[in-house]
Amino acid sequence: MIRFYNGRLLSFKNSADITEEEVWTDGTKIVFVGKNCPYRADREINLNGNLLMPSFKNAHTHSAMTFARSVADDLPLDLWLNNMIFPMEAKLTGDDIYHLSRLAFLEYLSSGITACFDMYYFPENMAKASVDAGFRTVMTCGLNNFKESVKKLEEYYNRFNNYDELISYRLGFHAEYTTSREIISGVANLAHKYCSPVFTHSSETKSEVEGCIERYGKTPTALFDELGLFDYGGGAYHSVWIDDNDLEIYKKRGVWAVINSGSNCKLASGIAPLTKMLESGINIAVGTDGAGSNNALDMFREMYLIAATQKIATGNPAAADAVDILKAATVGSAHCMGLYDCDIIEVGKTADLIVLDLKRPNMQPVNNIAKNIVYSGSKENIKLTMVNGKILYENGEFMNTDIEEIYRNAQAVTNRIKSK
Repeated sequence: MIRFYNGRLLSFKNSADITEEEVWTDGTKIVFVGKNCPYRADREINLNGNLLMPSFKNAHTHSAMTFARSVADDLPLDLWLNNMIFPMEAKLTGDDIYHLSRLAFLEYLSSGITACFDMYYFPENMAKASVDAGFRTVMTCGLNNFKESVKKLEEYYNRFNNYDELISYRLGFHAEYTTSREIISGVANLAHKYCSPVFTHSSETKSEVEGCIERYGKTPTALFDELGLFDYGGGAYHSVWIDDNDLEIYKKRGVWAVINSGSNCKLASGIAPLTKMLESGINIAVGTDGAGSNNALDMFREMYLIAATQKIATGNPAAADAVDILKAATVGSAHCMGLYDCDIIEVGKTADLIVLDLKRPNMQPVNNIAKNIVYSGSKENIKLTMVNGKILYENGEFMNTDIEEIYRNAQAVTNRIKSK
């Protein structure tokens, strides 16, 4: 049993209110929130005035794409994907996915991220990497015209939803522009068979939407709605080039708009209309995208970019309130990923927690803590990251992990797939 005391608590149980309650965890669960706990702790952690809060959840990423960090920069999406990424991806093996994902997990943990929503290949290796690291992963499929199949997607769905408590699986496919209508219809059939949400890249670039309109006479969102893809909800990664009709569909179907401002800025894809989404009551989650297009897996930078780009896009400095963005990166992302037990700090919830160091210069003086996390916070403020009741990162150290071996393995994979 672990006791966190003498600090501040942002539980998100009641908006962004800050309290001074203690939090106790036992095994994987939160067992006490308050004062004067009757239990006896195995370890007591004196927060010394620092902040305990729910962890960040990365609602869209491609973890194993750490191989592509800074090897395909300063290119538009189509050239980045077709000329650089796809050729290197073709050389990847299952073992490669394991080693590259282990590297990504280190970066997630040091950014206060305890779970990722990963779309990639070789799910067996990804799941093993996640369990070996003690990290929480929700997986979905990169199914398209060239890789995987609807049959394999169903096999993955059934296998990895019964694999380990740290692993779950959602239906998904890569994107409309890489996937035939027949395959998308097959995915929609699975959604109806399992009453399950579906996740995909959608409306990331203007050319993507224009191409879909040329092919089908409608936007990707409208096409998906026509096919019944989102009848049980789901999520659309990026959601940059969406119109009012698309927003109506999002609202009607409970579709999550997963915002990835770092990637969208770097690839010059555009700025998602987040302000309009919030005003419309659209579900919002936050993801970093992969290290090939971001290039960091840093939730602090992501939150800041979301806030800043909305203010630029709307000409309104009050657009995209920081508290809304912070909640989207924690509670919103958790709900998008189906992690309803990992969303807030409350008795009975799973202990996926982080401690933020408020004694660093960027967090002083202490005024509005929640807003300061978004506007001034950084990875240097992460003192501790706990996943499923286990501390995996504390005071700059990764617990029971040979990081040098992880670095060596990731570099070896990268060197091999870059070679001609």
